[in-house]
Amino acid sequence: MNGFSDRDVVFLNEMGLGPLWTLRTSAGQAAAPAVAEDDGDVAVAEAEIEAAEVAEAEARVAAPEAAPEPDSAPAPAPPPGPRPLQRVAQSASALEPVPEAPADVDSAWDDAALPADASPEEIARMDWDQLAVAIASCRRCSACRDGRAPVPGTGAKRARWLVAAGASTAADDRERLPLAGDPGKLLDNMLAAVGMGRDRDVYITNLIKCRPASPNGGERAPTAAEAAACRPYLEREAQLTGAHTVLTLGQIAANTLLGRPLQEPLASARGSVHALAIGGGAGDGQGQVEGQGQVSLVATLHPGELLRRGGDKAQAWADLCRARAAQKGSGAGPAR
Repeated sequence: MNGFSDRDVVFLNEMGLGPLWTLRTSAGQAAAPAVAEDDGDVAVAEAEIEAAEVAEAEARVAAPEAAPEPDSAPAPAPPPGPRPLQRVAQSASALEPVPEAPADVDSAWDDAALPADASPEEIARMDWDQLAVAIASCRRCSACRDGRAPVPGTGAKRARWLVAAGASTAADDRERLPLAGDPGKLLDNMLAAVGMGRDRDVYITNLIKCRPASPNGGERAPTAAEAAACRPYLEREAQLTGAHTVLTLGQIAANTLLGRPLQEPLASARGSVHALAIGGGAGDGQGQVEGQGQVSLVATLHPGELLRRGGDKAQAWADLCRARAAQKGSGAGPAR
C-alpha cells in the first residue's frame, strides 16, 4: 500500500492527483503516493493517510527536540484544512465552468421558449411539435389552470376531414383520446359508412382540450371564455392537416366556430354547409397549407347523443352525406 506501480503513477499524474495523495512517514519524510491497489479503493487510501498522520503526531510528541538528519530536507508541516479527499473534490470544483447555452436557442428544441399562454398569433405560426408542447403546457383558461391534463388530437396529420367534438369527457381523460369509448366506436362506424377513417384521412380532436369539471369533480358545461381560449388550437390543427371540411359534433363546437352563443340549439346550424375562415391564405413557412384560409363546416349530432336517441341517426346520416358532397364540391382529392 506504500508504493505505486508504473501504471498507477502515470494514471495519477495524468489526472493531476499525484501531489494530493502523498503519505508521510513517521519521521516526517514524504513517501510514495498511496492509492488503493487494484480498484483504487478510496476508503482504504484514506485510512492509510489517517494512520500516517497519527504516527507522525506521535513521533513529534516522543521526540520534540529531534532535528532532521543533515542531508534530508525537513518535511513541511501538513497544511490546515480539509483532508486530501476533500482537496480532490475542491480541485474538481475549481475546473472551468461549462458555458451556458446561448439565449437564442431554437424554440423547436427548447420547450421553455414556448409560452404557456401563447397568443393566437403565436399559435397560428406553430408546427405540429410546437403545437403539441403549447397545448400540453396551456394555461389560457380556467379548465387547464385547474390542473387537468389536455387530451391531444388523434388521426391522420394530413387529412380531408377534421372532426371536432365539444369538450373532453371523463372517458377521454382516462384513455387520453378524443371521442373515447362507445361514442368513438360509433363515430368510426359513421365515418366508415362514407368511406372515411381516422387513421387514413380524418383527424379527430376536441375543441376544449381539458375536461371542464365542477368543484366536486363532475362534468360541467364549458364556458364561452374556455371555448374561445381553445379555438386557436383547433384552427391551427385544421390548417396543419390541410382539411377542406370540418365536421362538428354537438352544439358546443358548432356554435363556437360559427360565432354563436353556446346555448343556441344545434338545429339552427344543421342542414347547410357553412363557410369557415380559419386563418391566412398563402403558406407562411411554418406548416400552413398553401391556399388555406376557408373551409366547409357541417354540423351534426354528437355520437353520445345518438347512443341515447337512436332515432336521430337518420339526421346524422344526412349530415355525413352533406359533408361528403361538400368535400367533392371543393375539388379536394384524397389526403396527401
